[in-house]
Amino acid sequence: MVIPVIAVSALAGGLLLAPPATADHPAAPPQANYHVVNYYPQWAVYGRNVYLGDIERSGAANGLTVLNYAFANIHATDHTCFQSTSAVGNPGDPDYPKDNAGDAHADYQRVITGAQSVDGVADDPAGKLRGNFNQLRKLKAKHPGLKVLISLGGWSFSKYFADVAKTDAARKKFVSSCVDMFIKGNVPSRDDWGTGKPAGGPGSAANIFDGFDLDWEYPGGGGLEGNHVDPNDKQNFTLLLKEFRTQLDAAKQGGLITAFTAADPVKIQNGLELDKIFQYLDFANVQGYDFHGSSWEPNRTAHQANINMAPNDPNPPASQFSVEQAVKIYTDAGVPPAKILAGIPFYGRGWDGVTNGGQNGLFQAATGAAPGDFPEEPGVSGYRKLKSKFTSSQVFHDEAAIATWGYDGKQFWSFDDPWAIGKKTEYIKAKGLGGAFAWNLAEDDGTLARALAGGLGRGTPSAPPQGRG
Repeated sequence: MVIPVIAVSALAGGLLLAPPATADHPAAPPQANYHVVNYYPQWAVYGRNVYLGDIERSGAANGLTVLNYAFANIHATDHTCFQSTSAVGNPGDPDYPKDNAGDAHADYQRVITGAQSVDGVADDPAGKLRGNFNQLRKLKAKHPGLKVLISLGGWSFSKYFADVAKTDAARKKFVSSCVDMFIKGNVPSRDDWGTGKPAGGPGSAANIFDGFDLDWEYPGGGGLEGNHVDPNDKQNFTLLLKEFRTQLDAAKQGGLITAFTAADPVKIQNGLELDKIFQYLDFANVQGYDFHGSSWEPNRTAHQANINMAPNDPNPPASQFSVEQAVKIYTDAGVPPAKILAGIPFYGRGWDGVTNGGQNGLFQAATGAAPGDFPEEPGVSGYRKLKSKFTSSQVFHDEAAIATWGYDGKQFWSFDDPWAIGKKTEYIKAKGLGGAFAWNLAEDDGTLARALAGGLGRGTPSAPPQGRG
């Protein structure tokens, strides 16, 4: 059933009811404490102009259990974790991505002003720890239960994962370098923007990161063109996780190891030993979005983050995806549901030149990607922008698939709103999953973050945002 958002208020009393158990989908026992995980991208301080202080003031940090700082890169020739500023991490840069791209300036050299800061206090311009790392430290001080992980790889920085996972010696070298840099805090002293006031040095970044999130996109292939792929990626990924688990346990009590993992059945089959990797993982962030998008499917609209298969999806079976499909693959392989986190997008994917087709644009012809928030990212827009793009009568909900979209007669945008997150958190609880994760905090104004935390009993979704947000 598809209903416009304007009609949802009449059903509000029933939106948070868990779906009934059936023979095929028995009710799972509820988890006592759900994980609420979100990413903060290194480059948010540039074009997006969203600082960790904004995350604090919007209320988005309330209820978070884990914050993943994204992303650290792998050195092209040394095959280690490293710090550099070859590019500022913005996809609009002409040299992005390059093999040795990174942003040590944003990480720990940039001076964050009082207005941008988590606690209202500006960075010391001569301090050894400034930038996002110092703000992460301040955020942890305000939220004592929050864990912060360094996220390795991502879409643009996964080129050399196959190399560092390939042999026992390579794995030991890579993991040791990452533990030294991000757990022991031994970041190099650098002055990448020529201020005359270098930051970093031995131990300067200690006690910020509580572990690692591995975002290898993807073992066995299917990621960015040019990524290295080895025929033994699937087995080597397991061994790499084992090495991280071994070295982190020796370096930090209670450290976390997580991974961003595929929902696509083909990528799962090619790259994940589901029966082995979870002995080393605290949990996996299972991709619950990017099922469809105008960047690679420009001529027909579709849901990008549906929980269930849409009954009227015209795509061939091999191109039909859902969170439920992925969860079933994982649990059928013996993965404990409590170690599965469902992915939620805090951004939308949009198409232009969309015909109505009697379906308010859903599964209809399009002429290409709609203009995005940034020229270099067509077809992508954060929820902070999308929430005001459509009137209530232009937003529609697919009750069967559990998905939201907006359609104004020309542009079609697939995105999650508080209604979708309410439905998804009830699905998570009904299935006994471990919680949810989202990409990313910089695309939201706090609305979705509060809905997610509140839906999983970690916060108060009705709390109003404060400050810049």
